[in-house]
Amino acid sequence: MHDLKIHCEHNPSPAKLEVMGVDAWPIWKKGPSTFPWHYDQTETCYILRGRFRVTPEGGEPQEFGRGDLITFPAGLSCTWEIIEAVEKHYNFE
Repeated sequence: MHDLKIHCEHNPSPAKLEVMGVDAWPIWKKGPSTFPWHYDQTETCYILRGRFRVTPEGGEPQEFGRGDLITFPAGLSCTWEIIEAVEKHYNFE
């Protein structure tokens, strides 16, 4: 069984973000909405603005927002609920 846990680091250091090259990652934006999502690949993203809730299939909802560095594992099925319009840098591994 894979570890399908969502990992989140609140307000990582600018140095860490620089080393990861976050500024060069593409940007994804979406307004308030609710939709199902499945991760075929591991995604790491850094939230520039907004607030949203992700509920893994059969799991507890987790809320995220500006300044969060999040890793969504490959194989995760979940529901996204965007509360305030989201803008994020993202990178697939």
